[in-house]
Amino acid sequence: MPRKFFVGGEWKHNESPKKVKKIVSTLNEAEVPCHDVVEVVVGPPFISLTLVKSLLRSDFHVAARNCWVGEKAPISPEMLVKMDIPWVILGETKRRAVSKETYERVGDKVAHALSQGLKVIACVGETLQQRESGSTMSVLAAQTKAIAEKITNWDNLVLAYEPVWAIGTDNVATPAQAQESHYEFRKWLSENVGAAVAASTRIIYGGFVNGATCHEFARQPDVDGFLVGEASMKPEFIDIIKSATVKKN
Repeated sequence: MPRKFFVGGEWKHNESPKKVKKIVSTLNEAEVPCHDVVEVVVGPPFISLTLVKSLLRSDFHVAARNCWVGEKAPISPEMLVKMDIPWVILGETKRRAVSKETYERVGDKVAHALSQGLKVIACVGETLQQRESGSTMSVLAAQTKAIAEKITNWDNLVLAYEPVWAIGTDNVATPAQAQESHYEFRKWLSENVGAAVAASTRIIYGGFVNGATCHEFARQPDVDGFLVGEASMKPEFIDIIKSATVKKN
């Protein structure tokens, strides 16, 4: 069965309720492919989670942008479940860099979130120095291995490849570069986790993608969607969602 296209949005700012309502209104009014073609998840800051959840159309879903291990954590999976938030984004590039989250820590968080019934977008990716040294796959393998060692069911896990060197820099990755990394990543999954997992797990691209470039990225056979930053708060996010039709066709 083909992998359903997936588009996630990371809202990068704590916007006012008025701005949040405007963003949600744009999404609610948009004509996009049906849920059978594309799955859409938006990740606002924690302070806006309940507002977005209450206003957003039913065929789009909401993700928290972090959680911790343990019921008494500041934001726990248990808390998100009680709030009826179905998704969480873990292992974001900045969190790994600024908060110094180790591969093992991210693996623990992913496993615990899944065990509590959440669906997880787990981010992995290499720095420019690692890429230039030829270490891309060894880095992705180490980050994913730390997750794979702690889980057995991959049904509710989406992997987001976030090349650190292509986020907020002038080093924009090409569709061919994204495809190459996704292909090698899927090959590693097949050889180290299992062919069935590799075939069914969605690997989405979390580098710089916008309304002008999304269709060419979507044409790549191993790119199963996107994790979008700034553009997810703009009208062009609709164009990115619509790029799912490229994969369908």
